[in-house]
Amino acid sequence: MSAPTCDLVLMSRDHDSVDSLAEQAQRAEAYGFSHVTMGETTGYNIVPVLTVIAERTDDIGITDDVISPYSRAPTLLGQTALTMHDVSDGRFRMSLGTSSPAIAERWHGQAFDRPLRRLRETIDVIRQVCAGDDVDYDGECYDLGGMSYEGTVPSDPPEIDVAALGPKAVELAGRFADGWVPQLFTVEGLDERMDDLRHGADLGNRDPESLRVSPIVRCCATEDGETARTMARQMVAFLIGAYGPFYGDSIAEQGYPDVVEDIRTAWENRDTAAMAAALPDELLDGVAAVGTPDQVREKVDAFAAVDGVDAVRVGFVSGMSQEHKETTMDAVTDD
Repeated sequence: MSAPTCDLVLMSRDHDSVDSLAEQAQRAEAYGFSHVTMGETTGYNIVPVLTVIAERTDDIGITDDVISPYSRAPTLLGQTALTMHDVSDGRFRMSLGTSSPAIAERWHGQAFDRPLRRLRETIDVIRQVCAGDDVDYDGECYDLGGMSYEGTVPSDPPEIDVAALGPKAVELAGRFADGWVPQLFTVEGLDERMDDLRHGADLGNRDPESLRVSPIVRCCATEDGETARTMARQMVAFLIGAYGPFYGDSIAEQGYPDVVEDIRTAWENRDTAAMAAALPDELLDGVAAVGTPDQVREKVDAFAAVDGVDAVRVGFVSGMSQEHKETTMDAVTDD
């Protein structure tokens, strides 16, 4: 069986230099990954890092997971998209997501107000900037006008993906974006949520097949399998219970409300061991690809087979050594 199309999510906290991240991106290109991406939160400003990666790679696509509209003005995001398009020779896709109240308010100092409206208006403004015309926007969140991008704009501006979980947010992605980046869905949950993406595309009079759907799936392969499961269990439980409210809410809606409640209660006590213990095998295996290389490949294949999925974004878990990462990369790309 041929390998599924896969992107690779770089784990920035595992690298102590930009050079190290660039080297991992070069490995991803050598393995045959379609795109390489990385998150931001409170770590590296990913724009200069992705610029270095673009300069040191040749063919691999480059994107981000994700930039929040609370972190930068929408006009600056437009400038960023065009600059990254230039330095990457057209290989860049911009990914946007509202992030979480904690990041918006406690890190960026912005009120987490009307996140979906802000996201939609940000997409509108970026597209105006990328068109090269005067930005003239009278929105509910942004009121802009009278200036335009000073450089040359390309005929093929960067496409915009949206990271989203809930039905309205996914509908927005289908209606206004060029792709959807979900995370922490089971195969069944992803397939069901795809209906909201298609509905959004219909509302926007767009072809849903033109949207690039690339779910992030946390992956870890080790020869014994159990080491992978232990590492992944800790991280998945943390994402559900501590990483903002949205992942937990999404998991609850997929049929695990009691599990989410138990994990959140453990997090209130900062008991990470109890958080991991509260995550049942069924859910771990439902949202992640962990175990032996064959088990990881089988699960990634299952996500890739969901109708409408174009690529699986392979995300590592905390605690993986470079050897674990190499084993995992090999498992998902080996024909």
